[in-house]
Amino acid sequence: MSQSPESRLRAGVDQLSLQLPDGAMEKLLAYLSLLVKWNAAYNLTAIRDPEQMVIKHLLDSLGIVPHVQGKTLIDVGTGAGLPGLMLAIAKPDLQVTLLDSNGKKVRFLRQVIADLQITNADAVQSRVEEFDRTFDLVSSRAFATLADMVNGSRQLLVDGGEFLAMKGQHPADEIAALPTGFVVRDVVPLHIPFLDEERHLVRIVHG
Repeated sequence: MSQSPESRLRAGVDQLSLQLPDGAMEKLLAYLSLLVKWNAAYNLTAIRDPEQMVIKHLLDSLGIVPHVQGKTLIDVGTGAGLPGLMLAIAKPDLQVTLLDSNGKKVRFLRQVIADLQITNADAVQSRVEEFDRTFDLVSSRAFATLADMVNGSRQLLVDGGEFLAMKGQHPADEIAALPTGFVVRDVVPLHIPFLDEERHLVRIVHG
């Protein structure tokens, strides 16, 4: 049976056992409304149904919250802000940079940040290879291969930092193809509420 996006989100957050800060649920729902509105004109995501957006975008992104340890994070190829903006809302002490080369998507993100008064996130339009600040964490969701991710964004990671790569099925072949010097710390199976698809978080360090 179909649920309202709000009911689906609240139930999913409960299933993930997340303790979100005050006001976070309202910001997540406001983000969803803006995504639906802007998607009609800017084609930010192929998913059109708000309930499916909750499952495949919001809850999917929130599923990695317990594994995010650090003070600064850059989300490369962030698109509509996934997972980076969801992490910023869920973790107000985390400073998040949302990086994308697509101007329309960055304009959307800047509007969301302004409208929702998200003080711990900023959106930057740049190719990942041309950006040169450093961060504790580098995250990506469906961003090319693991080898492409670490090669393209290795300059963004502080010494001792960690790549957080969100994948569907266990990416054994991609792990085997990682460049020399990069070590997989862990591959975490993620259980996303209401999603009947595999999800894994690959944690990679520069060894």
